[in-house]
Amino acid sequence: MIHSYTLNGYHITVDAASCAVHVTDRQGMDAIALYEDGDREKATRLLQEKYPQVPLADITACLNDIDALRAQGKLYAPDVYQAALPRRTAPTVVKALCLHVAHVCNLACSYCFAGQGKYAGAQALMPYEVGRDALDFLVRHSGTRRNLEVDFFGGEPLMNWDVVKRLVAYGRELEKQHNKMFRFTLTTNGVLLDDEVMDFCNREMHNVVLSLDGRKEVHDRFRVDHQGRGSYEAIVPKFQEFVRRRGHQGYYMRGTFTHYNLDFLNDILHMADLGFTQLSMEPVVTSPDNPSAITQDDLPQVFEQYERLAQVMLERHREGRPFDFYHFLIDLGHGPCIHKRIIGCGSGTEYLAVTPWGDLYPCHQFVGEQQYRLGSLLEGITNATLQQEFGRCNVFSHTECLQCWAKYFCSGGCAANAAHATGSVTGVYDIGCQIFKKRMECAIMLQAALDEYNENAR
Repeated sequence: MIHSYTLNGYHITVDAASCAVHVTDRQGMDAIALYEDGDREKATRLLQEKYPQVPLADITACLNDIDALRAQGKLYAPDVYQAALPRRTAPTVVKALCLHVAHVCNLACSYCFAGQGKYAGAQALMPYEVGRDALDFLVRHSGTRRNLEVDFFGGEPLMNWDVVKRLVAYGRELEKQHNKMFRFTLTTNGVLLDDEVMDFCNREMHNVVLSLDGRKEVHDRFRVDHQGRGSYEAIVPKFQEFVRRRGHQGYYMRGTFTHYNLDFLNDILHMADLGFTQLSMEPVVTSPDNPSAITQDDLPQVFEQYERLAQVMLERHREGRPFDFYHFLIDLGHGPCIHKRIIGCGSGTEYLAVTPWGDLYPCHQFVGEQQYRLGSLLEGITNATLQQEFGRCNVFSHTECLQCWAKYFCSGGCAANAAHATGSVTGVYDIGCQIFKKRMECAIMLQAALDEYNENAR
């Protein structure tokens, strides 16, 4: 299966099974499409009809090149992975935990999927003992895996800062005892950032995620405190200082765009102009009946924004002002292994979320929904049937994905989005699927353009 498209003057064909990308002229892209069935005589005739000015010798040479790529498994490659790799069953190895150290927040963002940090439940702070048990659980279930990941999440995790610090210190002790390596991440709205927090995070946190939605009027529409006051003015100077101290690396500015700011490119560029270079802008995750939700009618404008973003990123790279956009970061030469491409994030099996009380959920987006409770740190996994359901969740379990060109880039998509949109973790959140494919088209085009620019600059 192939997928061909033209964007920003680049003619691109993606081979779905091999994930090989081919940048050609228009004639080459058409030749690839017309020769997919292997009928050389028909492809030659159709190309001569479409390009009568092109000599037969050139058409023959083009088809020869396509034959060579077919022989190398880079075009029309057979999709052998479903047969070659068994479907995953629930593994015993856990590689990552999302620790909900605070089910409380000092902001009251109306679009928050976590219900302003409470996850449809009571406010709570994780006791140190629960967090300690969570790290022990992770080490105990990590098998031979050495590198482990822990995300301090909320709510707002800085509202339980002393526990965060103590858990990092405990994790460092476990590293020495068990020959493990913890990579800690913190996600924060920035309200409580101060010198002590910055210095500690820059010393101990592998990554920090900083929540900023872009322009002041956009950010302050939703990201307000409990008195309704916007947080932009309070957090932006702190974020700038934080990133400066981190050496402008190991962080992401994480924004959310909604139905109300479909011109979100302006918010991304606003963050770049503030001096931030590691950027992310996510479509809102909320109920379809929420006025801020992205709708099907919004998609043409959303797609146009992504296309313009890729063009602007290329322009700024040429000007010596580059920035990274999380969803455009792809490694076409050394990307994820096929196992990762098939199973995705491993939610519910390799990756678990832990509540302040020690309950276990498949990921942070399921927390508080009792039907998705897997067990607890004390009991272990008690809902084996549910974990097995997540264990079977891979790109092949989504029937809509089987004939999709992008399936080995998205791994079947987000299980939480699928469950909330369709009622099943093996369903497909259609709007998210369409957005992902557009982002991939833009990311591939941008990579092709950057490779061309860098090659010409040598």
